[in-house]
Amino acid sequence: MNININKVKIIVTVPPENVDDVREAMCSAGAGIIGNYTNCSMSTKCQGTFKPNDEANPYIGEINKMEFVEEVKLEMVCDIKNVKKVISSLRKVHPYEEPGIDIIPLLDEASFK
Repeated sequence: MNININKVKIIVTVPPENVDDVREAMCSAGAGIIGNYTNCSMSTKCQGTFKPNDEANPYIGEINKMEFVEEVKLEMVCDIKNVKKVISSLRKVHPYEEPGIDIIPLLDEASFK
């Protein structure tokens, strides 16, 4: 099997009120393209937890207090060549001091026999 990683999936959790802005920023930077379709994304409601430490500047919540918040998990595919630009654009519009971002390598169907 010959495996080349050409695409990744970028996953980020976002407050519900900011999802459209983050989605638009990511798509404008080159994420969310599948074949002949653009602006492709998947969003799932979820609950996030966190506890800001003494050094944090939280968008939501209080220092040293456990928080449970409604969030949306936003997922998009992205060509390797656009990842840095997409992440940079995402960070510019995301309200969190440090958004949780996953970058997962994807295998192409053609890699399998």
